[in-house]
Amino acid sequence: MPFELALYQPDIAQNTGTLMRLGACLGIKLHIIHPTGFAFSRASLRRSGLDYLDFVNFEEHVSFARFDDWRREARRRLVLATTKGKLSVYDATYDPGDIVMVGRESAGVPDAVAATADLKVRIPMRPGLRSINVALSATLILGEAMRQTDSFKDLT
Repeated sequence: MPFELALYQPDIAQNTGTLMRLGACLGIKLHIIHPTGFAFSRASLRRSGLDYLDFVNFEEHVSFARFDDWRREARRRLVLATTKGKLSVYDATYDPGDIVMVGRESAGVPDAVAATADLKVRIPMRPGLRSINVALSATLILGEAMRQTDSFKDLT
């Protein structure tokens, strides 16, 4: 089962389009959890998603509660990228089928949403700096998860 990526109420269309392009290239399904901080449309994603939007598999969820119901019913583990995580993304063990979730660019995820995560991971970085761009963070984590599980072989 391939990895998937959930975007919790994304704020910035360019990051969302970039992640949709990543999903298209790596064969990773995306979950867009509404509401978004922009008008979610092909037009708003065109600049960063380019013509890759035709190749991405994505599903929209009207709320986190609906998404969480779906993923629990599907028995999928939720891996949350958070600056509050104790475990480094490089010390975590990933399983095929995990759903990596990134939060809003402006605020991450609420504590109640974080509490539902099965695994919370952080990207090691220099002290005193807030965070890495959400699109880059998702790429780093998915890259490590795919490396650990030898998932890149499925792309060649």
